[in-house]
Amino acid sequence: MLYAVVTEFIATAEPVGSRTLTRKYGFSLSAATIRNELSDLEESGYLAQPHTSAGRVPTETAFRIFVDALMQVREVSQIDAARIKDYFGELNSDSDILRETGKFLSALSGAPAVLVRARTESRTLLTLRFIPTRAFELLSVMVFSDGTVQNRFIHLEKSVSEHELERVHNMLGEVVKGRTLSALREHFAAGVHEHVDEIATLRKLSLSLVRAATDNATRGVDVVIQGQSRLLQSPEFGSVERVRDLLLALEDRERLLTLLDRTLASEHVNVFLGEEAEEMVGFPVSLVAAPYREEGGEPGGAVGIIGPTRMDYPFVVPLVGATANAMSAAILRLRDPKRQSRDE
Repeated sequence: MLYAVVTEFIATAEPVGSRTLTRKYGFSLSAATIRNELSDLEESGYLAQPHTSAGRVPTETAFRIFVDALMQVREVSQIDAARIKDYFGELNSDSDILRETGKFLSALSGAPAVLVRARTESRTLLTLRFIPTRAFELLSVMVFSDGTVQNRFIHLEKSVSEHELERVHNMLGEVVKGRTLSALREHFAAGVHEHVDEIATLRKLSLSLVRAATDNATRGVDVVIQGQSRLLQSPEFGSVERVRDLLLALEDRERLLTLLDRTLASEHVNVFLGEEAEEMVGFPVSLVAAPYREEGGEPGGAVGIIGPTRMDYPFVVPLVGATANAMSAAILRLRDPKRQSRDE
């Protein structure tokens, strides 16, 4: 009976009464018996009655039981599966994969999509270069495996010659790809003590430049939100003020670090409700999120759908999972030219 109430409420956003349950869900019970069962569920904290003459609505506790134990997750339809395959297959190396994924998932689900990129410290590098700009200054250019680029000006105590930079780049070219920032720093720090010759001097220079480029680049998250206007289509977010408050809450990057860490700690789709979601988002919403992966299977970030507690979880959960998997595969394909040519 709880399953029926939650399912009906998701579909209609209206309180559910005993007549509706009898007519639509085929309970072979009298209306009086159904009312008694509904009353028991209310006393147990699973249902609430907005008005004495109205039906009942599920509580957060009911939704949690529904998500964890009762719902029957649907398969992604053949049409949606084909759309996912075609869309991610058409992305190229110039695509902003976060924004493209967000736009696609929002359009496919009819709900706002939120994507949180992993902290820089946990992302792996493709290349790291240093470009002279003026005396005692370099521009560091870090290219990550997910295609993002991070630039930073570095101020030097003494100038570095073009010959020294060339040697540094040769050394970096052998070790950068696939390493995180912390692993790269550790590599050069360890190597400094292994040599006492010219190589040690070069490693010290490389370490100092790597530290200058990566210090203070290890906190914070990048957030992409697509389809914000879809919030206005939900009765729970029926005002511009509530949508604005939610979007302002999503600007709190430090709070979203918790969401990122919780999602990356799991290999499956996660559903966050009520207080749990408010702790991570700063607003009472529901969030269905799954991790996506970078080259080599390293955690990249989280992709998900945000909306009211009354969300069509049996549809959204597999859709988010399929999108995260397709995004991971696209990142791997776009970062591996050989794989891309084989696929073509």
